[in-house]
Amino acid sequence: MEGSSAGCEMGSKPLDRDQIARDFAAAVNMGVEELAEWLDTPESKAVGWKGADGKARESVGHASGRRIVGILGMARNELSADDYAHMRKVVSYIRRHTAQQPANIVTSRWRYSLKNWGHDPLKAL
Repeated sequence: MEGSSAGCEMGSKPLDRDQIARDFAAAVNMGVEELAEWLDTPESKAVGWKGADGKARESVGHASGRRIVGILGMARNELSADDYAHMRKVVSYIRRHTAQQPANIVTSRWRYSLKNWGHDPLKAL
């Protein structure tokens, strides 16, 4: 491979950095400040998977949100292979969960969880 797609691998399958960046930009529809403010709310901290025993201090989605804030604040040439792998994980999560839309999306745990991952489904309406 040549260009910006080379040198970023996960397992044996190379990552296409350009495609991941496009998919991430399309899926994450919250800005840095908006997401950071959301992550400070009680609603954000109340949702998500907190380990098999439920006792982890922070949910997986909340930790992901903090990482997304960092990624959004970086220049593209500063992103590591791990950052691109996380971006791909974020896109996958958002795609899977937007397909599971509940009847009440405004105050649902579903929406709050998606917002932790940088996607507010109300913006897509």
